[in-house]
Amino acid sequence: MDMSTEGAAGTSRHSEVGAVGRAQRAAGAVVGSAVGDALGAPFEFGPSGVYARRFPDGVGTMCGGGGWDPGEATDDTQMAMLVADSLLECDGLEPADIFRRFQRWAASAPKDIGLQTEDVLTNGEPWDRAAALHFQVNSRAAGNGSLMRATTGAVYFASAGREATMAAARRIAALTHGDRAAWEGTAIYHDLIRAALSGADPLAAVPDALAGVHPDHRARWSAVLAPDWHPDDATEFNGAVWPCLGSALWALRATDSFERALGAAIDLGGDTDTVAAVTGGLAGAHYGLHAIPPRWTTPLHVPLPGFGDRVLRLTELTALAQELAGQEP
Repeated sequence: MDMSTEGAAGTSRHSEVGAVGRAQRAAGAVVGSAVGDALGAPFEFGPSGVYARRFPDGVGTMCGGGGWDPGEATDDTQMAMLVADSLLECDGLEPADIFRRFQRWAASAPKDIGLQTEDVLTNGEPWDRAAALHFQVNSRAAGNGSLMRATTGAVYFASAGREATMAAARRIAALTHGDRAAWEGTAIYHDLIRAALSGADPLAAVPDALAGVHPDHRARWSAVLAPDWHPDDATEFNGAVWPCLGSALWALRATDSFERALGAAIDLGGDTDTVAAVTGGLAGAHYGLHAIPPRWTTPLHVPLPGFGDRVLRLTELTALAQELAGQEP
């Protein structure tokens, strides 16, 4: 894949996004995350270079595969939509309500659900204990499952400021992930989206976001999000929260457009739908909705198992993003 150098990408990136408004950025974040999810889904658990081999010219399409129809979003976006619905209908954060929606969705046999998430949602424990007990028993809960669904919450809480949006991210993440590492990664993502919606470069906002991270986790997150970090430096599979967010920032840093950022993210292989969903949220907030090509947004659709025949498409996703961005948390 043809990718610009970091310096060239930075120059082009600023020239392209300078006039993008907040509404375009909010829609870009929500739609961009869904697009990344659907685009990456057919390549999940594949090797590195899989996207470039499928699309040698770098111009990818919603090809479908792996049980997914072209443009069909996975559990990543489905759960993000449930978070959005709860925030809007409850007029704020009600963790028990989000958990109930997650349980209803999980009970409907969705095409895909993370093993840890499924266990937490079906173990019969109350919403405020289920994830903590899972972590206590398993001692491992730093997957990217709370990060993958975070874009809608990030858009909703962006206007509340750094401290409030990071706090909200932790509370939503803790519903399914008992490891604080997952909370802190989700909190960083929330704050980078907040910065991007205000017109700031999310890459330049990393140091300020890190300053809000719990001291026990700051050093590791600082290393993974450093400008010289590369996905090859990861010590875990990118289904873990650290390399997932680190890879998304690398993809944004190493490229100069929304399309190239997603292509770079998927080409890493592994957990391609989630890495691309996280990348798409950041890149969409940075470049704006107009930067996402129609060949990706036209077939995009988000079914919501357990909630009737509801399927969200571009029009509904855009309207939802505007409603999220217009709320006062």
